[in-house]
This record gives sequence, C-alpha cells and structure tokens, in this order.
Amino acid sequence: MAASGQVNGNVSPQYLGVTEPISTAGPTEADHARTQKLEKVLVSAGLYESQDEAVLREEVLGRLDQTIKLWVKQISQNKGFSDQLIQEANAKIFTFGSYRLGVHGPSTDIDTLCVGPRHASREEDFFAELYKMLADMEEVTELHPVTDAHVPVMKFKFNGISIDLLYARLSLWVIPEDLDISQESILRNIDEQSVRSLNGCRVTDQILRLVPNIQHFRTTLRCLKFWAKRRGVYSNVTGFLGGVNCALLVARICQLYPNAIPSMLVSRFFRVYTQWRWPNPVMLCAIDEGTLGLPVWDPRKNPRDRMHHMPIITPAYPCMNSSYNVSLSTLRVMTDEFQRANEICENLEMNKAEWNILFEPYPFFEAYKNYLQVEITALDDDDFRKWKGWVESRLRQLTLKIEKHTYGMLQCHPYPCEVVDSSRKGGHCAFFMGLQRSQGVPQQEGQQFDIRATVDEFRHSVNMYMLWKPGMELHVSHVRRKQLPAYVFPGGLRPVRPLRPLTVVSKSASGPAFGNSVSQLPKSDSGTTDEDVEDISGEGGERLKRKFQPAEEVGLTKRQTIREPMNVGDERMTTSISPAVASTEQFIMGEQETFDKTLKRGLEGYSAEEELEAVDDIQTSICRKGDSAELLQSKLEQASGICREQSRLAALKPGSCSFSNGVVDELE
Repeated sequence: MAASGQVNGNVSPQYLGVTEPISTAGPTEADHARTQKLEKVLVSAGLYESQDEAVLREEVLGRLDQTIKLWVKQISQNKGFSDQLIQEANAKIFTFGSYRLGVHGPSTDIDTLCVGPRHASREEDFFAELYKMLADMEEVTELHPVTDAHVPVMKFKFNGISIDLLYARLSLWVIPEDLDISQESILRNIDEQSVRSLNGCRVTDQILRLVPNIQHFRTTLRCLKFWAKRRGVYSNVTGFLGGVNCALLVARICQLYPNAIPSMLVSRFFRVYTQWRWPNPVMLCAIDEGTLGLPVWDPRKNPRDRMHHMPIITPAYPCMNSSYNVSLSTLRVMTDEFQRANEICENLEMNKAEWNILFEPYPFFEAYKNYLQVEITALDDDDFRKWKGWVESRLRQLTLKIEKHTYGMLQCHPYPCEVVDSSRKGGHCAFFMGLQRSQGVPQQEGQQFDIRATVDEFRHSVNMYMLWKPGMELHVSHVRRKQLPAYVFPGGLRPVRPLRPLTVVSKSASGPAFGNSVSQLPKSDSGTTDEDVEDISGEGGERLKRKFQPAEEVGLTKRQTIREPMNVGDERMTTSISPAVASTEQFIMGEQETFDKTLKRGLEGYSAEEELEAVDDIQTSICRKGDSAELLQSKLEQASGICREQSRLAALKPGSCSFSNGVVDELE
C-alpha cells in the first residue's frame, strides 16, 4: 500500500509500507560484485530448477485443473442439478507459497488451492469424492488427507511432484474462470476454514504488490530461505520461520531499502532484525479492519495476541500473525542466528569473509550436552505418514510446556527436521531437542528440573489420536551427546572430539530415569566450545543485566527517552518516543501522521550504526491512561522483553528436579 506525506506543503514521493524508507541509496560497484558472487553461490547450491522440471510442473498443474473441473461436474450430476448447471459447473486451481512467489527449488512442493462452488462440500465432496478420483489415478501416489488440521489439506504426489491441495467453498453457484480472489467480497458468507485457505493466495499476491522490485525480492528471499534451512531455523511447525514468515520479513526490508540490490538487502536484513525489539510487529501495510467483521490481529482487543513473541503480520484481510508458533526458546535461537549472520555480513562488506561462511550448517548435534529424543514408529508406510504428521504437529506443545513448567529457566531448542535410521525396518524417525539453561538464569548448586510430568502430559495428548492403530508407537527419552545414535551424523560417523582438560563436576544422586540413567543437564555455551560453561557473573553479567533492563530502570541510555503527550481521538495518551522515531503501535491506531513526522529525518547516508538506531527507534510502547492494572502489567512485560522476565523468574526457587527416561538432573 503506497503512502505519502507532506513536508512544507509539498507532497513527498510515494513509498511502500507503513513508514518511509530508511535509505534510498543505490548500489555501488562493490555491491554489484558481491551480488554476483551471491548469485553464483545460490546456483551452485542447486536452488534453481531446470527448464524440464519447470515444464513438468506446468503440465501437472494443468492436469490437476482438468481433474477438479471433472470432479465438480460429476458431483453436480450426482446431486441432480439441471443440465445447464452441470454444463456451467466449474472449479479453479490457484497457486500460492514459494511457487507463486517464484522462489521454489527443484524438490519444492506446490501449494495449491481448489476454489469450488457452494454445493461442493469439504467433507463429503472434496475429502471423499475427489479423494477417490485421485486415488484411482496412476499418476497420483502417497495420497494423504489431513482433515483435522488448522487448514485442512490433501497431500499427494502427481507425476513425482509434491502437491499440497487446500479447498475453499465459496457462496457462488458458478465459479467464473476470471475469478479475482483478492476482492474482500469473496470472503462473504463462507466458513472459517475457507477463509484460512483463501488467505494463503491472498497474502502471496499482496506481498508481490508491496515490494518495490520483485526480482531483487526473489533473489534475497531465496538466499534467506537457504540460510534459514542451513542454520536450522526454517520450520514453522516447530516454532521457527516458515516460507510466508521469511517472505514477509524480506519484503519489509525491501520497503525500507527500495533501491538496494540482493547483497545489500541480505546485509540489511540481519542488521535490522538483530536490532528489532520483539514483540513489536513487522507489517507491510496498515492493518485493514475490513467490513465483514472477521477477527484481525489486534493486541489491544485480543488478549491472546498480546502473548505472541514474534508477530509478523500478513498484509491481506483478515490480517493475522503468521508466526504465532514462535516460542521464547525458538525466538532466542533465531536472534542468536541473526546476530551471527550480521557479524558475517559486516565482514563481507569489508572483504574479510565469503558468502559460504554465512551458509555453514549449524552443528546441532554437537552444540548441546543434553537432548530430548522423540522416537516414533509404525508398521507400514501409510500408517507411518499419518502418525508422523500427528506427532510432529504436537511437538511445539512439548516445547511450550517445558518452558512453562520450568518457569522459563530451561531452554528447549527443537531440531527442525526428522532423522531416519535407514537400517530399521518399517516406518521410523526421530525428532530431537537440545536442552540447556536459559540465558541469564544464574547457576544454583544442586538445581534440578523435573519434567517427567511434562513429558507424560505430552504423551497423553499424542495418544488422543483418533486414527491410532496397533504398531503406532512413541518413545521419549533423554540422551547425552555421547549417547546420540550414530544415524544422526552424516554417513553414520560420529565426529571425533578433541581432548580437553579434565574437570571435576559434582553430581546429585537421583532415581531411575525414562529408560536412561538420570544425567546432568549443563548449560550450553553457544558461541564457545561445547564443554566450556561460564557463569553469568562479574563484568559480563553486569553487561547482560544492563542490556535487558528497560530504560526506566537503568536511566538514560545513548537513546535518551523523552515523554510527550499525544491525542488519539478523545483519549489522552502517553507515549515513550526516542528522538527520531515513532511507536509501531501508533500506526496500528491510525496515528500515521504523527508517525510520519517523527521519521522525516535525513536518514540517507547514515552509517550502519546510525541506521540501527533509526530502526530501533521505530518501536516504543504506549500505555493508555485508564488501562486496568492487569492490561498495563501485560504491556509492560511485553515491552521489557524476554530476558527481563527471565531475570525475575531466576530469583524463584526451583522445585525438585529429575527427568525420567532421560532428562534432567543437576545443571553445572
């Protein structure tokens, strides 16, 4: 959505997004050279499909479109409709996700949406009649309907191409071939599942409308998705970034730097999101309240929205938080990765590093001393696919429960991919989670974390699966790093660890464990050698404490906080605004004019550090006079950040601790 402001009576040039760009500077010769090197790395990594595969995908989509058109005519005939209505009956296929954005790779699935008429139901017609038609086709394999998902989907392969097919049932009797699903009226009188299904296509199309240069956006997004996968932070289902999250984050950077080319955009991506103060939202346009009364993301009205840790808001009505799966633990992992990548990009700009360093894989199975292993098995491939999908969809709940039941003092880092033991017969895979003491939590002698009840609760929720069959099994256990199965390592070969000086560690006695002896869970040490464990104390601890204390507790920082009153409607408000910046919540509330005024500074030509200050200053929190004490407290907790809450919780005395069948004993 384009916006414009007025300065001295003159209309300023239009821009995309909710704020003016941070910089409109174009690339230098060095930027062009770095972009060429980046594109070579992406090509050599095999991220682009061949021409033959592109043609095959087009043929598959054409064949699928023919199939659903035949399906809708058959169900119209079965329901006794007139010959004319049978003749006019139609359904239409739309694409969305990475394929629609133009950033798909050779093995990427195609996200598709089937839009059908009002007389074609989801349960009886889509998941029953269409399922039968697809099952009878030789080209279709691995057909798997997921009817109980948040967005119901039919998964299958068509001539070897993976397809995820959603369904939206419109209120129209006939679906026209030139149907425009971007119109708000398309959402009228349809069920909630159809709204969610349509939202994928509507969001994808809106993203492409809101970026200044689609080709630069695509190259940057392809790079960032590759980085996220290599660093283990690409998996929406486990609480990391998914495809739409990455697209929205990249699109916002394209808006803030409209004339930048991919190498610049990648660097600015990490520079901005290293500085971003979550949970302030990332938005491409102002939130559209709409006219249909559908719920939209609004933390002022919806208590659940205030609990989101990393809101990334979709630009199409109804606007939603696309990253509601993010937990405190996964947010911490991602912010650490943003920081690492930012340092590498700074070295790249000084010709002290190469692009390959950015994409080095994260050594997950060497990064922690303690892991949680979730192993699932089934008797045949069909049962295994269903069972794995169900368990995987519940893993995020295990992460959240561990955080909750340990008062945020135990961090749980899920590995985003399943690991398969190819030597075993039948369906088998395992999911792993790294466990460590959360940053900022002080070490206490004899401290233990008892999460047996947490795991039992998780297993109970998984065993509620309505389609359970004999042979579908789940085993949860704790393993030390040295006990990890060999199949998690490349080639099944465990890496040789260097010898280290002998240290003496005290252990507390405990009872039997979940199938393993109860073992110690030392604090992991991201960024240092695996075996080093450093207490948060002394000068380093004071720096950490100062970093996460809010301004009102520490006093004035280099960005001195000023207080100034604002008028919003008839209400008197107070906002904390840093000198060149406005609150993100201001433009949520319609205070675009006030927001624009505070951003109209000459940011072009700023240094990297000054740009960071400008980005940081985009965000502050607003407290309404007259808010209830509970609401005010909620806002203050959100504004203070993750580690402030941890500091408070660290003072609490932990309960008894020992995690059977594998986890958790005393922390070093």
